[in-house]
Amino acid sequence: MARLDETLARLKVLHPLSIDLSLGRIERLLGELGHPERRLPPVIHVAGTNGKGSVSAFLKAMIEAAGKRTHLYTSPHLVRFGERIQIAGPAGQPGAPIGDDALIALLERVEQVNGGAPITFFEITTAAALLAFAECPADAVVLEVGLGGRLDTTNVVPPPLVSVITPVALDHVERLGPTIAHIAAEKAGILKRGTVCVTARQAPEAEAVIEERARALGVRLVRAGQEFDAFRQGGRLVFQQEDQLLDLPLPALVGRHQIGNAGVAIAAALEAKALGVDEAAIARGLVEVRWPARMQRLASGPLVERAGADAELWLDGAHNPAGGLALAETLADLDERSPRPVWLVVGMMGQKDATRFLTAFRGIVEQVVTVPIPGAHETPAEPEQIAALARNQGLRAETAPSVELALDRIRSLRKGPARIVICGSLYLAGHVLALQDGVAVQTN
Repeated sequence: MARLDETLARLKVLHPLSIDLSLGRIERLLGELGHPERRLPPVIHVAGTNGKGSVSAFLKAMIEAAGKRTHLYTSPHLVRFGERIQIAGPAGQPGAPIGDDALIALLERVEQVNGGAPITFFEITTAAALLAFAECPADAVVLEVGLGGRLDTTNVVPPPLVSVITPVALDHVERLGPTIAHIAAEKAGILKRGTVCVTARQAPEAEAVIEERARALGVRLVRAGQEFDAFRQGGRLVFQQEDQLLDLPLPALVGRHQIGNAGVAIAAALEAKALGVDEAAIARGLVEVRWPARMQRLASGPLVERAGADAELWLDGAHNPAGGLALAETLADLDERSPRPVWLVVGMMGQKDATRFLTAFRGIVEQVVTVPIPGAHETPAEPEQIAALARNQGLRAETAPSVELALDRIRSLRKGPARIVICGSLYLAGHVLALQDGVAVQTN
C-alpha cells in the first residue's frame, strides 16, 4: 500500500497539474503504448452529469449476471485508487478492483513510456486502465466519462457498442460552460457516427442539443420517455418499450432517481445485443448491484456507534443542485414510510453551487451541520461559508471541525430517533468510509 501511495503521489505532480481538457496528450501516449484503446472488448461509454456511476454499476451487474466478463472504469474513487479500475473476473463472477501490485506495474510502464512529456494525472491513470483492459480478457468494458465528454480522456475509444447519456444538469460550469445547452454539447461529444445512444430524460434544452448532434452523425437515439420508460408499480420496477414489457424487482440502490438510472441501464443492456443480456440477467443485476455512497445505509462501525443506537446513518455522494433534489426526494419518500427528523452533515468542494444544493432541503431537515473535507485534492468550501449559505435558505445550521464531532453535536441536540445523512461530496463520502474501516484515503 505504501509503495502505491508513493507512486500516486509522484504522478500527482505531473504537468499540467490541473484539469486541462484536450485529447492530444492522451492520443500521443496511447500511440506510444501501441494503441490499447483499439484492442478493447466491446465498450459501453457512459456520460452525464448525475447518475452515470450508478448506471455503470447497474450495467456491470447485469452483464456479469448474463455470464459475461466485464471491466469497469469510473472516477473518482472513494477510498482505494484501485476502485477506479475494476478487472473482469471469471465468467459469471463479479470483477474486482485491480490489485496494488498490478496497478503499480501498469503505472510505472506508462510513466516510463511517457518519458516525462506533459501529461495530467487523469490522463496517465486512464492510459493505465485502458492498457489493463486491453491485456486482460473480457467480454465488455463499461467506461465512465471523467468530465464532460467531447474532450474527456476516455473519448479516445473507437465507436462503442452503445453510448449512454444520463441526466444533464449544471455542474463544472467553469470548464463545461454556463448553461445546460453548453454542457449537453460537451456530453454529446461522445457520440460516434452510425452508433446507438441511450439517453435519460433530459431538460428540453439538453434534449435539443443531443438530438441535433445525433442527427448530424446518424446516431439512433433510444430516449427515456419516448422509446422506453421505467417506473415503479406495485412494489416492482416495470420497464417497457414498444415491443417489450418487463416486470422486474426494485433495484438494490435506494431512491426514486435510481428507478430512472436502472431504466437507462436496462435499455443500454438490451441495445448491446452482442452481450446477450436477457430478462433474468437484468433482474439479477438489479438486486445484486453494489455502488457505495449512493444513499448507502451504514449499519455498523465507529461512526454508527457515535450517532447512537436510535439513529439511522446514511451516506450519499450528492454534490450539485440536481443531486440535492434527488436526495431530498429520497428523504421525503423515506419519511412517508418511516417518519424521523432529518439531520444533514454537509461538506462541499469550493467550486460547487452550495446555495442551490441546500435549497432542496428547505422544509425537510431539522438542522445542517457543516464540516471540512480532509485531504481533498482541490479547495473545499469553508464550513462556515456553507453554514451561512444554509441559513440564507432558511435552514438552521452550525459548523463542526470533523464528521465525528458533527455526529457528537447532533446526538447532544436531538431528542429521540433521527435520520442522519452525510452528503455534499464524493470526497467526503470516501473520507467517511475510510473512517468506518480505519484506513487512509488514497490520493484523488
